[in-house]
Amino acid sequence: MEGLVICPANHVPLTPLSFLERAAFVYRKNIALIYGNISYSWEELHGRCINLASALSQLGVSSGDVVATVAPNVPAQYELHFGVPMAGAVLSALNTMLDATTLAQKLQKLEAKIIFVYSDRIGLVLQALTILQEKDKSCLIVLIHESNNVKKPPVSSSGPSKILDYQTLLEMGQPPNFKIMYPKNEFDPISINFTSGSTGKPKGAVYSHRAAYLNTIADIFRFEMGKSPVFLWTVDMFRCNGWCLPWTIAALGGTNICPSEINGKEILDAIYLHNVTHFCGAPMILTKIANAIGINQPLLPHKVNVTVAGVLPQPEILIKLEKLGFTINHAYGMSEALGPMISMPWKCQDEYLSKLNEEDVDVKIREGVHNIMMEEVDVKDPESMESVPADGKTIGEIMFRGNAVMMGYLKDSSRTEEAFDGGWYRTKDLGIKYANGNIKLKDRAVDVVKTEGKTVSTLEIEGVLIRHPMVLEVAVVARCDDVLGETPCAFVKLKKGCFVTDEEIIKFCEDWLQDYMVPKAVIFGDLPFNSSGKIQKFILRDKVNNALKLCLHSVGELPTPSS
Repeated sequence: MEGLVICPANHVPLTPLSFLERAAFVYRKNIALIYGNISYSWEELHGRCINLASALSQLGVSSGDVVATVAPNVPAQYELHFGVPMAGAVLSALNTMLDATTLAQKLQKLEAKIIFVYSDRIGLVLQALTILQEKDKSCLIVLIHESNNVKKPPVSSSGPSKILDYQTLLEMGQPPNFKIMYPKNEFDPISINFTSGSTGKPKGAVYSHRAAYLNTIADIFRFEMGKSPVFLWTVDMFRCNGWCLPWTIAALGGTNICPSEINGKEILDAIYLHNVTHFCGAPMILTKIANAIGINQPLLPHKVNVTVAGVLPQPEILIKLEKLGFTINHAYGMSEALGPMISMPWKCQDEYLSKLNEEDVDVKIREGVHNIMMEEVDVKDPESMESVPADGKTIGEIMFRGNAVMMGYLKDSSRTEEAFDGGWYRTKDLGIKYANGNIKLKDRAVDVVKTEGKTVSTLEIEGVLIRHPMVLEVAVVARCDDVLGETPCAFVKLKKGCFVTDEEIIKFCEDWLQDYMVPKAVIFGDLPFNSSGKIQKFILRDKVNNALKLCLHSVGELPTPSS
């Protein structure tokens, strides 16, 4: 058609930075963030972010530079989600629980120009930099203290050439002379988030301004957020940029509550004190809350929406929390999808909970529908790329495509091409789909047990084991078998003070599972978790199968089920 143009009047590159600009104007005096005795309005928070961006520019940070952070959910971490991209740079929030060697590997790949470090993590970062032999190079560290407004003397070290205090950095800003560096192209990178590495070497998933903006909009619907929500930060901001929620709360003019500690009591206290409406995170927070509930615990002042991604705890905990006033939503996602992409609608969740005392006890299996910014999520045959029947039985690989997907893996073209092969992101997760569009995760492709010609989901076995009243944590892996190919082997950690035999665990499973799914061995003890809180099943597989190989040399020395 004639007379049509694309120009600044009808096209502005999408970026979540615009949400903060609007919040500072529309919700000017509303409380934006609370951390202990510290609180900022949206106007104040906006000013701090501008100061931060201006100071970064003065330090030589420019378009495309990477700025890393190693910090918990403190105000500075929230401000960095705006201040860094406002300077045109790319933010990479790193896991605070990494060991020095792993952190060094990630810093080496990032080539970060500046590293923001929370005070109690400075030793870790200095050790990582020593590993990188950055000792004689100019490496700027900005130290974040517990109180944003307190300046402390810099830490002396023989490592980086300079350590600057965060508050001092903010005071360097010159807002009148600074102009926000909005992206010229909405596909420009805004952040880099490393995968957990639960199935291999961690990869750096690069997010664009466009994807972050659209996923922020999706968050509003996914978490059923209205105007001015009160969000409690129980999901780490270093996980998929806190599922993009720093930008979501700004878009809605909400209030961010940053707890000094994440435990059941503090979460409950925050809900009563601040009228928290939403929080998210790992399922373990549900257990923490349940354990903190007192005998005469008052009902919540209103419904509180909590979304968790991962392995759900025992049904009794879910029911206990629901009765108190929590609405629990179960999500499934990954770093490459900017966080959760599939979630169970509230109405489905209610139906799900009502079934917990019936035969459907798959409490560890994620199920739901994709968010509005994910164009399509499907279960496909990985070879033919044809969709599997929506019969709730046929297993395929879960794949997705849409606008809220990473741009690719940092400095890793081959793995990016492999991940996007066929025009879909290949999760390597196995699942089934139903006629109503719901998708159910069956297992990771590398975790399934192939026995007697059948493919067994370890998640289904774990879903039964976690119902045992004495079981606290569980993981099931494949154990090699000369006759059957593989058999399920269960690693179980019992609750404190509890005792049960491997025979009793196996008998419990026989009451719920078909014979070929029942674990043939049970091993008691602690389970190996990575820095993201995920069980490292590859370690357990190696442990049981290496032990088996060693014992094959001596007849009669095969490991017993309880060894």
